[in-house]
Amino acid sequence: MGSLIFFLCVCIWSMHGVYVPSSRLVNLELFRQINKMALKKNGFIPSSAPEELKKVLVAVASVWGDTIEDMEEFHVFPLKGAMTNEVFQINWPTNHGDLHQKVLVRVYGKGVEVFFNRDDEIRTFECMSELGQGPRLLGRFSDGRIEEFIHARTLSVADLRDPEISSLIAAKLREFNNLDMPGPKNVLLWERLRTWLSQAKRFCSPSTAKEFGLDGLEEEISILEKELTQGYQEIGFCHNDLQYGNIMMDEETRVITLIDYEYASYNPVAYDLANHFCEMAANYHSETPHILDYSIYPDLEERQRFISAYLASSGNEYSDAEVEQLLSDAEKYTLANHLFWGLWGIISGHVNKIDFNYLEYARQRFQQYWLTKPLLLSS
Repeated sequence: MGSLIFFLCVCIWSMHGVYVPSSRLVNLELFRQINKMALKKNGFIPSSAPEELKKVLVAVASVWGDTIEDMEEFHVFPLKGAMTNEVFQINWPTNHGDLHQKVLVRVYGKGVEVFFNRDDEIRTFECMSELGQGPRLLGRFSDGRIEEFIHARTLSVADLRDPEISSLIAAKLREFNNLDMPGPKNVLLWERLRTWLSQAKRFCSPSTAKEFGLDGLEEEISILEKELTQGYQEIGFCHNDLQYGNIMMDEETRVITLIDYEYASYNPVAYDLANHFCEMAANYHSETPHILDYSIYPDLEERQRFISAYLASSGNEYSDAEVEQLLSDAEKYTLANHLFWGLWGIISGHVNKIDFNYLEYARQRFQQYWLTKPLLLSS
């Protein structure tokens, strides 16, 4: 994996609860100085704990041999496309010439703890780092963290339709699904759907609950669980959010890295494939990022090609029948995926302050569910 830096050091908790590297002591006088400053060069980070964030940034810079005497040295660039957290690139000049160090700062979205356990997500992130699957954790503050900045580009919506890149994504997804992660390996999809349904009902007004048919969704979830759960299906560690913004590629080595594991869990691998196919109808960097275009949903040939590349990447022989079975299962799991992100949209519309029309997004996912359910469950 191509990466900007290699960072390995023992980490400790400071007396303020700030997660900082311990391979060097950070100048306390410098801490006192930065308490009087703000991160404002080219941008602003909306953390509820700005002093903690400053301290951790200075600590990371110190580990790399860089002394930050003025917070104006930090250049802040907001990164677009995130819908659960707010993400920023921070640069600063090094003490070793004209090069700039880069890190990624992730500020957790408000209220998103209803979707997942943040401690579990942090453990997953750290485990992925140890396995060489993603960026390294550099530091933590109360409402976010600092991550290694990967020397790779984030894919675009058009990249997903490139046959070569699509095959690389398929192979990487197969590798990801085969990871042996610690903890229970039970399917989480149905439990999570029921939990989110309960949360959505709690947040919604009676009129909104009626519009989305929330009172009847418990039965829909039970129908899907019964119809889609099959003994032959492979269970793997699934990303569950494989949209183009969570996929990075090193332009020189063509190595693919999957990032952002908030929703990752064990699930049928057919569900992970379904999620990726559904995400191909989205463009989160358009003028209307909440609008989905199902006219560009991947056609049969494109889905067959992706699944063939997915199965071939393991190096084992596979049959046309296996491709067709996984293709059929993935199509049916798009129904569960529509409910998953539809409920996510309803809840996010009430708890998340990011500029995104969550309710309209949810409306489209539910519309697609009701439109495709008769065809997919009768096949």
